[in-house]
Amino acid sequence: MSRTSPRTTQIFCASTLYGVATLAAGIDSDLFAEPDRRVLLVFNNSATPETTLSLDQMPGFEPLRSHFDEVLSWNEAIRPFHPGAWTPRADDIPLFERYLRLLWGLGEDRVELVLESIQVTPALTVAQLFTGAPVDVYADGLMSYGPTRNKLDPLVGTRVRRLLHLDLVPGLTPMLLTEFDVPPAVVPTTAFLKVLGEITASLPELPTLPDDAALLLGQYLSALNILSPAEEEDLHVRMMRGAVERGHRSVVFKPHPTAPARYSRALETEAEKLGVDLTVLDTPVLAEVLFEKARPALVVGCFSTALFTASSFYDLPVARIGTERLLDRLTPYQNSNRVPALLADAVLPDLELRKGEDALPADELNDLVTAVGFSMQPQIYPSLRPVAERYLSKHFRPRTQRYFKRKRLTSLGLPGGIPERLAFLPRNATARRVVRRARALKKAVRR
Repeated sequence: MSRTSPRTTQIFCASTLYGVATLAAGIDSDLFAEPDRRVLLVFNNSATPETTLSLDQMPGFEPLRSHFDEVLSWNEAIRPFHPGAWTPRADDIPLFERYLRLLWGLGEDRVELVLESIQVTPALTVAQLFTGAPVDVYADGLMSYGPTRNKLDPLVGTRVRRLLHLDLVPGLTPMLLTEFDVPPAVVPTTAFLKVLGEITASLPELPTLPDDAALLLGQYLSALNILSPAEEEDLHVRMMRGAVERGHRSVVFKPHPTAPARYSRALETEAEKLGVDLTVLDTPVLAEVLFEKARPALVVGCFSTALFTASSFYDLPVARIGTERLLDRLTPYQNSNRVPALLADAVLPDLELRKGEDALPADELNDLVTAVGFSMQPQIYPSLRPVAERYLSKHFRPRTQRYFKRKRLTSLGLPGGIPERLAFLPRNATARRVVRRARALKKAVRR
């Protein structure tokens, strides 16, 4: 008696509406083989998911629902644990896989995973639980252009077949997962715009926005402990002042969904001083919906992915502000926001039109990102050292110094670190012994 082949279930994991739109565009473009069942597994990674809307409850989700046979919640499956903190013990993985197969009606299905941010929980947890499942990774934003955040277990990394990404920075090749020779695949822009158009059409209640307005994008960087709340308020005020200096008298502020209300009130006070018509958009919609429906005259932000969709996909004027301070504040150096912030700083025009802030040449960008990527994760990408050395030898100048830390360059023995006449020291065995002995003596004195 012949055995029938098990059915195939694809599990698409997402934590943002932008990510689900990317997945929907990939499905519409036939980037995924037709399975027996498609499931969207929703992550709610906010600090207090109990008080925030899950993405399948957000305005604009309904047109996306039809791309999947079922929508499931990861938060419900692991309650009361938080998605960003919970990981099973190694010995419990077979038990939890059986639990999820029973809970989600998977039975003996062949499971295929499509994950975002595979380096960290909860996506990494899902990959570890379904130990034999092949994996596709998709990029929800700009982070795919940077290095893999953490050294990934080969039992996970070698299962990744593709990196799906939007062509947000034309000509730039993603660096994520290249240590496993994972090939990139572009999600067609036309398919993505079609999905965004469907989302926009489903939101008739969107308020009418002023013509020729400047759109300010809030990011809530204080939640990441990068800026203080007061500094972030000041950044938003600078956005407004810069837009006004460029001749815009109508300003629309789109706050981050989790940002406190006081940010908009600070802008309201400044708008009264400047005599500006300010609209604060309270409806939690994608910025891309505003690009399509309102066509703002200028889009302003710090390093939001939406700046790149506005520029590359909608041909809207954009400007960045605050990236230099952000690059200085990001810690540790290998912070995964570094490359997105770098790209905004290097590619987009400066809102305040300062001298020396011109965009870097396009043919320099790949090597710059590679050099920064190596500096961030030298243990993961040791083969990229020659590219980093070559780039820094030719292009380390005032405009590019902000992308590197001198201490970091010194510790890696790269150009731009300590003065050239002392460059032998980091690799000199005698010098290292002297330093170690001095540190030991210093500790002994303290005791």
